[in-house]
Amino acid sequence: MFNFSLMPTEKKFAVLFEQSAHNAVRIAQQLRDMVFTWENIEERLAIITDLEHEGDAITHQIVAQLHRSFITPFDREDIAVLAHSLDEVTDFIHSSADMMVLYRAGRPTARARDLAEIIVQTATEVQKAVSEIRSHSRINREELLKRCMEINRLENDGDSVYRAAVAELFSDSTDTSYLIKWREIYEHMENAIDRCEDVANVLEGVALKYA
Repeated sequence: MFNFSLMPTEKKFAVLFEQSAHNAVRIAQQLRDMVFTWENIEERLAIITDLEHEGDAITHQIVAQLHRSFITPFDREDIAVLAHSLDEVTDFIHSSADMMVLYRAGRPTARARDLAEIIVQTATEVQKAVSEIRSHSRINREELLKRCMEINRLENDGDSVYRAAVAELFSDSTDTSYLIKWREIYEHMENAIDRCEDVANVLEGVALKYA
């Protein structure tokens, strides 16, 4: 356990980070539902777009709070990177869905569904990790580090699926347009998972600094 006492102003950061992480889970779930059902695509994309805008608004609140605050719960640089990384999770999820519709990529592949599932799992672990800094005066350092390790493991799984997906595109597809479209979509889905790992790296650093 390590001390991490938050003053009322500082608690606002924890609340906002938790809101941002929760929003990341919601948008990840919407992407998963979209690629697994592939129905009412425009409506589903609109929901994802709205959630991405919600994520932007929360990020702006965090940045504004950072400018207003003399005391912060941890290093200002870490707060900024954490906010940016959480925002990019939602950005890449949104861009993945947007490309599927914009490019008329067709029904998602099995690999896209695998990546969408990993995105949900990773975002869920991010939410659990972020909740460890919610409002407790003493935080379980071991629990936080365990969450970060699980995020890293899921990122490795996502990387393996991404590599397999790209390899299949080049070995199986004779349609260059199809190959280009799905390679870019896969890249954005993997980037969403990578940004989750960035969140874990920041939280792991915070845990070690305040041990």
